[in-house]
Amino acid sequence: MVWFMEGMCFLPTFLVIWSSSTFIISYIIALLRRDVDVILPYISDTGATPPESCVFGFMSTITSFAAFATMYAEYKFVERVHETTGAVSPHLNKASFAFGIISCVGMCLVATFQETTVMAVHDVGALLFFLFGVTYAVIQSVISYRGHPYGCSKRVCHFRAFFAGVAVLAVFPTIFCAIPVGTSKLHWDTNDKDYTLHIVSVACEWITTFSFVFFFLTYIREFQQFTLKLTVNLIEYS
Repeated sequence: MVWFMEGMCFLPTFLVIWSSSTFIISYIIALLRRDVDVILPYISDTGATPPESCVFGFMSTITSFAAFATMYAEYKFVERVHETTGAVSPHLNKASFAFGIISCVGMCLVATFQETTVMAVHDVGALLFFLFGVTYAVIQSVISYRGHPYGCSKRVCHFRAFFAGVAVLAVFPTIFCAIPVGTSKLHWDTNDKDYTLHIVSVACEWITTFSFVFFFLTYIREFQQFTLKLTVNLIEYS
C-alpha cells in the first residue's frame, strides 16, 4: 500500500499540499499580472483581483473543508484514546474541535468576501481564522502530550508545540500592526506612512499561516495508525 493511503493519512496529506498550493498559486498569478508587489503582500491581497480572486476563493474553500475533515478525524481519534486510556479530557477534545470549526468558518469568509469588496466581513473572517486556529493548535499540542504514547511520538509532540508556539508569537503582530494601518491597498512604497507596520504585519501573517501548514504536517504519521468507519442505521417507520 502507498504510504499516503495508510489509515486516514490522505486527509492531512491532501490538506498540506492543497493549502500550500492555494497560497503559492494565487501569489504567482497576482505577481505575474502585477496586481501585487513582489515583497510580502498580504495573502488576501493575492486573491483580491480577478482572475486570481476566483482561484483563491475556490481553492481556499476546499482547504477549509479539508481542514474540517482533518480536524474531525483527529477529534474522533482522540475520543477513542480517551475511551481506551482515559488520558485525554473529552471536554478539552470538544473545545479543540469547536475552535477548529470556527477557524474553518473564518477561512470560508475570507475566501468568499474579498478585502476589496466587503472588507468588514473579510476582516472578521480573518480574525476568526487566525485567533481560533491558533487556539486549536495550542489545545491540540496539550492533547498530544496528554495522549502520549498514543498517536505520536514525543518528538512529534515537541514539533507540534513548536509550530503552535510560533503561530501564537506571530499572530499578535499580524493583528496589532494591521490595526493602525486601517485601509488596505495592493501596492506599497517604502516612503508610505505605516509601511514598516505593514511589512511586520504581512511577514507575521505568512509565518502564522505556514505554521498552521507545518502543524498539520505533523498529523500525517499519526493518521496512518487509524481508520474511520461510517455506520448507517435504518429506522423503520410504521
